[in-house]
Formats: sequence, C-alpha cells, structure tokens
Amino acid sequence: MTARGRFVSFEGIDGAGKSSHIATLADWLRGRGHRVLLTREPGGTPLAEALRSLFLTQPMDALTEALLVFAGRRDHLAQVIVPALQRGEFVLCDRFTDATFAYQGAGRGFDGAVLGQLERWVQTAPQPGEGFIAPDLTLWFDVPAEVAAERRAAARAADRLEREDLDFFGRVREGYAARAAGEPQRFVRIDSHQSLPAVWQQVQHALETQPWA
Repeated sequence: MTARGRFVSFEGIDGAGKSSHIATLADWLRGRGHRVLLTREPGGTPLAEALRSLFLTQPMDALTEALLVFAGRRDHLAQVIVPALQRGEFVLCDRFTDATFAYQGAGRGFDGAVLGQLERWVQTAPQPGEGFIAPDLTLWFDVPAEVAAERRAAARAADRLEREDLDFFGRVREGYAARAAGEPQRFVRIDSHQSLPAVWQQVQHALETQPWA
C-alpha cells in the first residue's frame, strides 16, 4: 500500500515572496527522491482557474469571494490534491484555506464562523477514508505590508485584490498571525524580509525538522 503523501501550503500577503521558493522547494524534494505536485489557489483545475479569473477581475462582495474560492477548492481537492496524496506525492500549494480566513475574514471583516462552516463542508474529502483534508505544514511568509507593497509595485500590474490599500493588507497580515497562533503545530513563520538565500534557509530548515521528514 502506498504511503500517504504530504500537503504543504505557502501563505502570505501579496508581495511576501512565497512564490519565489515553491519551485526551489520542489526541486529540493525531488532531489531527495520524492514525487512533487505544484499547484495553486484560487485555481488548480480548469473549473477553479475559470473561477480564479472571475475572482481577480470582477467586483463582488466578501461572501461571493468566499463562495467562489471554496467552490474552486472543492474541485481542486477532488480532482488534484486528494488523488496526489493517495499516490504518495508531496503537494505544494500556493495558498489554501488560510488565505480565505486572512483575506475575506480579516481583510474584508467577513464572519469567521461562516468561513469555518464552509471549511468543514468543503474539506471533508470526497473519497472514503480520507476525512478532513488540511495541510500537514503551512509556511507563512511574513513581511510588513509596506515592504510587500513596494515589491508588488516593482513586479507586476495589480489585480483587483492587489489594488487594496495598506490598511487592508495590514489586516490580512494580522489574520495570518491569528491563524498561526491558533495552529502552531502546523504553521512555520518565515521571515521573508531578508535575502532570498536567507529565506530559503528557513524554508529548508522547516522541512528538515518535520517529524515526517
């Protein structure tokens, strides 16, 4: 019987630098003989990518945002994440449910109890025997909102969420901090206000010190 794979999510406000290290971690894991799947949210399947496009371009309220991302997440779990875990692969996902609590919950001020109910419904695996699906490890790339804004401005044109103000991203950062405080066994804070090599050293250390590493 194939051993279950591991699920690692990458989180942080836009501009925190998390995406720079996903491919590096994938190569590092492959070099140690692991099979690795790279994916993202919103997105990861044709349906979820279509919802992502709406999410990032069309005006909507916080509940509509949450419903869209959770709908895409359900398809993503059923079609991609759970099958990969059952095959014994490492799944590296650029954002997952913590982002919904940080952005729609803390950032938009939406009801966390509603998000929690959606989380329970959506992340109960569609396949028998899997139970509730959540990351085994979450790497939270933490950086001040001002620094993240400077990085975004230098890197790309802003999408609908990236055009929010510093106060919004400050609340999102606080939302991530609250999630990390609530699940310290799952979260590892990465100080991403450092050089790329220094950030990578933190990522590598986080993986090497897991009990399942």
